[in-house]
Amino acid sequence: MLVDQARIVVRGGAGGNGCVSFRREKYVPRGGPDGGPGGDGGDVWLVADRSLKGLNAFRFNRVWEADRGRHGQGSNCAGRDGDDLVVRVPPGTVVLATDDQRLLADLVHEGDRYLAAAGGKGGRGNTSFATSTHQAPRESEPGVPGEERALLLELKTIADVGLIGYPNAGKSTLIARISAARPRIADYPFTTLEPHLGVVDLGQYRGFVVADIPGLIEGAHAGHGLGIKFLRHVERTRVLVHLVDVSEMTGRDPVRDLEVINGELRAFSAALADKPQVVAATKIDTRPAPGRLRALHDHCAARGVPFHAISSVSGEGIRDLLETLWPMVRDAEEGADAPAKEDTPFT
Repeated sequence: MLVDQARIVVRGGAGGNGCVSFRREKYVPRGGPDGGPGGDGGDVWLVADRSLKGLNAFRFNRVWEADRGRHGQGSNCAGRDGDDLVVRVPPGTVVLATDDQRLLADLVHEGDRYLAAAGGKGGRGNTSFATSTHQAPRESEPGVPGEERALLLELKTIADVGLIGYPNAGKSTLIARISAARPRIADYPFTTLEPHLGVVDLGQYRGFVVADIPGLIEGAHAGHGLGIKFLRHVERTRVLVHLVDVSEMTGRDPVRDLEVINGELRAFSAALADKPQVVAATKIDTRPAPGRLRALHDHCAARGVPFHAISSVSGEGIRDLLETLWPMVRDAEEGADAPAKEDTPFT
């Protein structure tokens, strides 16, 4: 099961206490103070690691605490600093504050780091308090507690192309046809319960990543069906492929299906609704009534939306669809990626 949302608590390690000690050696009658400082507590870092695919590590482990600093000792020995705690998350993880949903970090690329909780400073030993008029201080400082924060982690799948549409529109069948992904495929709604990724190879060093997003239905923004919990996974996509079932078995109007899902996108996010979109009429191998296919084609042509009629079973129209997507993905990447990488303050 893919876990794409988790609430965790992170704590930096506490600093070690400073030491009160005096030098006592033979033939050294006035050795003076020699208490060392405590060590600093370790920090908690969130680091993007592409070997991870979900937030499953946080399903049962909710508290992550770094190592504390050791206390200072005599002979001016400082306490050892606590070790940092590195918490690995999949690329695409968004870090939010749980209290006000404020964006704290967006770990998109491999190796991106975010300081989630700073460790506390170690306290000073009595050596630090010695002066010419206060030569035998018995003061020291306790270590400072580490920072503690409650965080909400959300995973937004990183893909170039997102497949959207009603349940059983053929999304899983299509991604299985064009990539090595093998999602579960069945003839009942909501077979797909979590996003699946597939890599499309067009040859000549051309390729892109496709995400199969679980089906939406009318009223998804109000929580109907699977709701809109998976729409966060298409927020990062560059292009949307809207699959519309034109077979007569659904009993629905393909044009209305298209507009209903687009309405759900707009209800979730205007930016998501404005993404470049390609409409793919699926299951044409079932020989639907010509009027259904023509009505959908004309509707898309009137709005300037690229249209393809495909069959994931026979492969008809698949190559043309992929060749249409490649330049759209490439142009969107060149136009949007470079500024976003430079502006991020989290790395």
